[in-house]
Amino acid sequence: MEYSKVELIEHEEKTNLVKHEEETEILKAREAFVCINSKDKNNSLRCDAESVSGSVSQRACVYCGARVVLNPITDAYHIVHGPIGCASYTWDIRGSLSSGEEIYRNSFSTDLREKDVIFGGEKKLAAAIDEIVERHKVKVIFIYATCIVGVIGDDIDAVCRAAEKKHNIRAIPVKSPGFAGHKSMGYKAACNALIELMGKEKPKAKKEKAINYLGDFNLAGEAWIINNYLKELGIDVAAKITGDGRCEEIMNAKSSSLNIVQCAGSMTYLAKLMEELYDIPYLKISFFGVEDTKLSLLKIADFLGDKEMEKRARDFVYREEKKIERELTYYRKRLEGKRAAIYVGGGFKAISLIKQFKDLGMDTVMVGTQTGKKEDYDVIRSLCNEGTVILDDANPAELEKFMLEKGADILVGGVKERPLAFKLGVAFCDHNHERKEALCGFVGAVNFAKEIDLTINSPIWNYLKLEV
Repeated sequence: MEYSKVELIEHEEKTNLVKHEEETEILKAREAFVCINSKDKNNSLRCDAESVSGSVSQRACVYCGARVVLNPITDAYHIVHGPIGCASYTWDIRGSLSSGEEIYRNSFSTDLREKDVIFGGEKKLAAAIDEIVERHKVKVIFIYATCIVGVIGDDIDAVCRAAEKKHNIRAIPVKSPGFAGHKSMGYKAACNALIELMGKEKPKAKKEKAINYLGDFNLAGEAWIINNYLKELGIDVAAKITGDGRCEEIMNAKSSSLNIVQCAGSMTYLAKLMEELYDIPYLKISFFGVEDTKLSLLKIADFLGDKEMEKRARDFVYREEKKIERELTYYRKRLEGKRAAIYVGGGFKAISLIKQFKDLGMDTVMVGTQTGKKEDYDVIRSLCNEGTVILDDANPAELEKFMLEKGADILVGGVKERPLAFKLGVAFCDHNHERKEALCGFVGAVNFAKEIDLTINSPIWNYLKLEV
């Protein structure tokens, strides 16, 4: 039987697809980190462990995690003690905005070379601090120890102590060699540095109804949106940690009466330390999606125990919901029945995204995180339908395999996941640090629905599918 040229091409493509699927079987060592959601309670998922060697994890390194947290402090200086390549991870790949100084947009590096690896880089680091202090009005410098510093053993603590004494500034070491763990360890290193900045002594007095906003990095100005919401309720944000944050307000953060934690993965550790050291309670909240934004504002007002504030909160969320109801209804009609895949950094964000997709009439068919905890995955399993693939610390092969198997129409992820989605002909939504569109609060819920609609219903996917 003879085949036309088109039929031969189609047959070859199908054969290659089968071969490709056979090649992307889950690694034996990764099986415990992947589960298909079911009612079986024993169908557990392993998490919060080191990445499997050779699996090409999508996770970032320890240094990256530390930089994510500390970089948005607008008037702090950052010295990357290591090779020049590490310094490339700075403001230009983040959407953190500032209402004040712009010094955080610069990155300083000791640019360690072979000679420094052999003889040590402490003198070079001390000289770098001297040069920055000479040229700029410095209050605080964060000094990051990268992989090579962890290997050669430079005593950055000693260099920082000497610099503080010499220049009368705060020089704070950040222990973040990339090989020492994964991104979560970087979060902890950054949180320890923030505690060092605040000091461990207890505050003399507390400010009533003053709160600290932890774990919002002011991507696309989101911290400003939430700050305005809280002002409507009569709540003062004393310190933003760290988006659009200032060194002085962070130093005084221990005088506040409550911490609210947006990014649980990066800042729960800091909130627990502040509760232990300064007796500041904390609430985990989320301002992604209408449901979580509404519940978070009501929870904060209820915790502060002011009846008038609680009434203002109820009235405010009712008004804001009404404003966006018509637009969300429009997008629900266009998105109903579509299938979403999620791969983000933390479990709390993944939970909010599942709820948002459900509100838009969409089904989440795959969900994974880089740093999710057991309690996060328990909630994820309760929210997802049976058959949903749940992954911890996934790699590109796994993401590709399950997106194709589940017929995902869109992937929500970060910069590393974008090329994968586009190569598969799947729509993509950036929910990471690079985005320029505010996705939090009531206005963010509309922006999110609009972006999902624009990408998932773009005519380009029809043309790509015709070629397969």
